[in-house]
Amino acid sequence: MELPAREAMDYDVVIVGAGPAGLAAAIRLKQLAADAGQEVSVVVVEKGSEVGAHILSGAVIDPSGLDNLLPDWREDPERPLKTEVSADRFYWLGPAGGVRLPNVMMPRLMNNHGNFVGSLGNVARYLAQRAEALGVEIYPGFAATEVLFGEGGEVAGIATGDMGVGRDGEPKADFTRGMELRGRYTLFGEGARGSLSKELIKRFDLQAGREPQKFGIGLKELWQVAPEQFRPGLVQHSFGWPLDNRTGGGSFLYHFDDHLVAVGFVVHLNYENPTLSPFDEFQRFKTHPMIREVFAGGRRIAYGSRAITEGGLQSVPKLVFPGGALIGCAAGFVNVPRIKGSHNAVLSGMQAAEEAFAALTAGRSHDELAGYEEGWRNSAIGRDLKRVRNVKPLWSRFGTAAGVALGGMDMWTNELFGFSLFGTLKHGKPDHATLKPIDRVRPIVYPKPDGVLSFDKLSSVFLSNTNHEENQPVHLRLADPSIPVAQNLPLYGEPARLYCPAGVYEIVYDDEANRKDPRFVINAQNCVHCKTCDIKDPAQNITWVPPEGGGGPNYPNM
Repeated sequence: MELPAREAMDYDVVIVGAGPAGLAAAIRLKQLAADAGQEVSVVVVEKGSEVGAHILSGAVIDPSGLDNLLPDWREDPERPLKTEVSADRFYWLGPAGGVRLPNVMMPRLMNNHGNFVGSLGNVARYLAQRAEALGVEIYPGFAATEVLFGEGGEVAGIATGDMGVGRDGEPKADFTRGMELRGRYTLFGEGARGSLSKELIKRFDLQAGREPQKFGIGLKELWQVAPEQFRPGLVQHSFGWPLDNRTGGGSFLYHFDDHLVAVGFVVHLNYENPTLSPFDEFQRFKTHPMIREVFAGGRRIAYGSRAITEGGLQSVPKLVFPGGALIGCAAGFVNVPRIKGSHNAVLSGMQAAEEAFAALTAGRSHDELAGYEEGWRNSAIGRDLKRVRNVKPLWSRFGTAAGVALGGMDMWTNELFGFSLFGTLKHGKPDHATLKPIDRVRPIVYPKPDGVLSFDKLSSVFLSNTNHEENQPVHLRLADPSIPVAQNLPLYGEPARLYCPAGVYEIVYDDEANRKDPRFVINAQNCVHCKTCDIKDPAQNITWVPPEGGGGPNYPNM
């Protein structure tokens, strides 16, 4: 069947993703245009059902980005961040207890005083309101599924996905063709492992000369706790148990707003044991004697998961290409030891916007925004990432105990003397290449969830408000459908069933009694869009693409 032509709309700047980076870019473009007495047309397209629906972060937020973008935000009665950090604690956990690390030992950049605890999703909603007030067009519920290219190979905009396509790929009765949004420049702020950003990095060879990007998986629950357990503004981090010394990661506990506690766990995706389940490590963490009391009498109200970029300075790709640029977590601007990236996302959106506005004013279009690429390393973003650049590779190379100690020392020398004893270390293997065969590891056996502190994946997915139109093409695509059973199952026990935090992947035996005739099953409707499968699959056989617009989680305040 020949599809009808797509309608097209032209803008000066098209922005993919209504997160902190994309919305900051939109706001900054309108600010600059207003200051110059000019008109600039800006559109933001967002795959979530509403702005903030797919935003998930801890979050302790460094306000420096917001301060630069919107100097009046602190006086705004509608401001999204109202809980300032009141106490900052770090712990090393063992199986039965833990040791609090003196704050005086921590590098100054790890100090959270002056930061705010809150919901990054609500920050995005606030930025969207400010952007719309300036005249930015924002279209939630429309997934950007295709990059449009001009005759010379330059990026010319994006197309949103068709709606109303059946699982068989054929149009249904409610079929609606996607739209083409064409721009003189297109900024991609899709977050970690965005599908279009991944395509652009490959097409323009943007990773050339850089280290491979590294990732973690972050899992988070939101609890409403009993009044006697609530400590407004308390920020607590830990590392150690339940992870072994060779597996990087750690936890967070943040108290904010109306007796809310955000509890989360991060596992670095360069882990080696294919029987490890990040979800179950998170559930086990909450049962620790020093942690479980926080949730006594409390109620779990939300759950979600998201991949996090962890490569830092060494892994940031070239950010510009003809017609566009990468911004925010699509560029990889997370400061790993601080567990913060939203401030850099805002700043990167602003920097890209300033270069795009200068280009528009000069009458240019569809070329490279070279000033953005040349300038970020000497900006606040580059300075933030440079002083922590060796923390991740040291942790990966020497394990948690020695690696964290060496990383702390390296941050101190960077702060005090402006240099590192280690120079700039390399990351080594990409995360998909780090698994050991299952016959070379000790299998991890997890306790059954108790339904009070620990839970199963399906009841957790329910709390993410995840919803997909069931009669649509599966958005988790296998390059070779035989690999999960023929290769991954005998070599690694098919790790997708464990690294996925939403129960999307299963191995089902047609002869269950004899464990014969295995099949690989994809429950795509469970997907919370974390992208871990796209990153960690050892055969790089799974590609995540956006489902029909509006599908996925609907996080209220994550």
